[in-house]
Amino acid sequence: QVQLVESGGGLVQAGGSLRLSCAASGRTFSNYAMGWFRQAPGKEREFVAAISKSGGTIYYADSVKGRFTISLDNAKNTVYLQMNNLKPEDTAVYYCAARWGPNTVVVVLTTPTGYDYWGQGTQVTVSS
Repeated sequence: QVQLVESGGGLVQAGGSLRLSCAASGRTFSNYAMGWFRQAPGKEREFVAAISKSGGTIYYADSVKGRFTISLDNAKNTVYLQMNNLKPEDTAVYYCAARWGPNTVVVVLTTPTGYDYWGQGTQVTVSS
């Protein structure tokens, strides 16, 4: 009942920037949170960032703090991930996810099992 469509991935050199977008469509709920995860070859899907509907709760993985910024446009039902100073180790398929409900605790929003819907992913490749 909910579709997530990601865009903005691509190929950049180290030190460059990209902005990922994820637009949600379909049924909406009064309370939700959205997050970004990534999966590199040979690795498990890992948490990147998450944000609650109000923007009052934001979590970042230690590996991206100071470089990535998550934001949410409630009017457009779109979550963004601004990625600056990209590094080769950021290379991965990036997935957006949505969770419907009021729970915004870190244990829920920083693990893949805490989310109900997923986008198909967008490739981010950072060359050295």
